[in-house]
Amino acid sequence: MLKNREKCNLILDNVSRVIVDKENVSKLILTCILSGGHCLLEDVPGTGKTMLAKSFAKSIDGDFKRIQFTPDLLPSDITGIHIYNQKEADFKFRQGPIFTNVLLADEINRATPRTQSALLECMEEGQVTVDNTTFSLTKPFIVLATQNPIETAGTYELPEAQLDRFLMKINMGYPSNLGEVEIINRFLNASPIENISSVVTTSEILEMREEVKSVFIHPSLIEYIVNIVNKTRNLSEVAIGVSPRGTISLVNACRAYAYIEGRDYVVPEDIKVLSKVCLAHRLVLSSGGFARDNKEQIIDRIFNEVVAPTEEWNK
Repeated sequence: MLKNREKCNLILDNVSRVIVDKENVSKLILTCILSGGHCLLEDVPGTGKTMLAKSFAKSIDGDFKRIQFTPDLLPSDITGIHIYNQKEADFKFRQGPIFTNVLLADEINRATPRTQSALLECMEEGQVTVDNTTFSLTKPFIVLATQNPIETAGTYELPEAQLDRFLMKINMGYPSNLGEVEIINRFLNASPIENISSVVTTSEILEMREEVKSVFIHPSLIEYIVNIVNKTRNLSEVAIGVSPRGTISLVNACRAYAYIEGRDYVVPEDIKVLSKVCLAHRLVLSSGGFARDNKEQIIDRIFNEVVAPTEEWNK
């Protein structure tokens, strides 16, 4: 059933040739890809967000495009635009960079909310509508976005609707001392990303996604996830709790994570590992605050209050 699972290690090993000391982050991003979601990487500039996203893009043998988000970027710069062809006396659609397999949306929160909204339909429905004409995007379609903390100069806060379309929001963090020494050694002569090539095809990614769908999740664990999510909707300090889209996303992510771990069934530990990165960014606090730490503390507290079931988790 898990005939393509060994390809997970190929991807992770390939990325580790470039990225140092971030094995857990890499596994989370791969989980996101295999569950059909999109990933948002957040941290201060210079921590390797873009390099990590490019490493995953190069590991997949598909089309890759990058958009550098800036305040003057327009929605048509992302989706494309109809241009008048004088020879044919007709309008022709010129595709934007959204028509790709892997899209790197670099520093996404430097663009205005109007421009960010151009990604909403693409990320949720795998299609884009321009001038009343709908175009389907190629599969797989994966958005790997980076953003700087909103305290950074020149950034906008992502709207709730945009954040909810990201399956995960992951904090990179600084490397350890030994890890930073290794980074310096790797980059002394040239960037190691120039020496890696693709290890899986887009068709293999689609096959792996189908295998993920066969991973078993016990009904008790589904109920456990629903209880956790429902708790986020009934707290005084939370104005908007996790949406049903968030619930579905966490279930799918748990199955993908179990798949990467070599299991054909989900265990409670999978839920615990993924809950913060899948749920915390979807919370809107009543105080108007947005601090990541506050939201993660709320998820931690909910976990302490909701009793985990005890069952035999495999079929």
